[in-house]
Amino acid sequence: MAITKVERLMNLVICLLSTRQFVTAERIKDSVAGYGDSGSDEAFSRMFERDKNELRDLGVPLETGISVGNGGVEGYRINRDAYELPEIDLTREESAAVAVAVQLWESPELTSAAQSALVKLRAAGIQVDQDESAASVTAVPARTRGSEPALGALLAAVDAGRSVRFQHRSSATDPFTVRTVEPWGVVTFRGRWYLVGHDVDRNDTRTFRLSRIGDDVEAFGRTGTVHKPDDVDLQSIVERVAGTAEVSGTATVWVAHDGAVEIRRMGTIIEDRTVGERGGSVVRMPVRSWEWVTRLIAGHGPDALVLDPPALRADVIAALRSAVSEGVR
Repeated sequence: MAITKVERLMNLVICLLSTRQFVTAERIKDSVAGYGDSGSDEAFSRMFERDKNELRDLGVPLETGISVGNGGVEGYRINRDAYELPEIDLTREESAAVAVAVQLWESPELTSAAQSALVKLRAAGIQVDQDESAASVTAVPARTRGSEPALGALLAAVDAGRSVRFQHRSSATDPFTVRTVEPWGVVTFRGRWYLVGHDVDRNDTRTFRLSRIGDDVEAFGRTGTVHKPDDVDLQSIVERVAGTAEVSGTATVWVAHDGAVEIRRMGTIIEDRTVGERGGSVVRMPVRSWEWVTRLIAGHGPDALVLDPPALRADVIAALRSAVSEGVR
């Protein structure tokens, strides 16, 4: 069975975390499951280059250096100190929040990851009582979590080199229309996932935000018939298209030193500041969608605090209160 892109990336991360030495590309090709199917050295180089960019885009601290004992050949590793989480020490309330999160992430694509997180917490001596903490919480509908089923189906189609057909809408209020696409790849930009490919009906290169794609993605055609052109840079295409969205304002947010990494990456750090007894940074970030940034900040709970504007602060507080009231029912 062919290894999917997600599995290959996970295998690569595990490999680069398993040693303090720099690992050469040749050794990665021979030892990491998923690269053996590349077929040729040239195909492997393209695949590996895309995977390195993907990991860096996801915030994985991938480093390059000279591999010891290999004649000065360049190698790769992941900086464990920058990648690993600090020691976990959850309060009773935080432990309950983890249990609630596991209940919310109920899609097939995420169940194994959530259960793995629980196992690691318990192995560290932290008890998470799922039954008691999450019994009264109603699972979030799939449409509000994004489109995990679509993501899995699209990645499988990209790996297999097959065309796809799916329902898509240009905005949250527009009706769905059927799109037929030769998929080239899926990349992230500013916290969102995008499919890039050749739109068959429009005979043009197009990008599609995954949150606007329906769950039912149909792959069709013979395996290996769709290939990304060698001169196409998927990340540049998405940045050019999605980066032109109008900035409607800025938000100033305090984020804890040990949390809200996504917000920190999206903005510019202005200063360090202590709130209560927690150290953190004040970040100024551009806002293109106030509704989206409200959900983003509220999702980080006590690790993020809106300083300005007041209207956004009020919206985040309202979102948090709504979440609490839903959990109490």
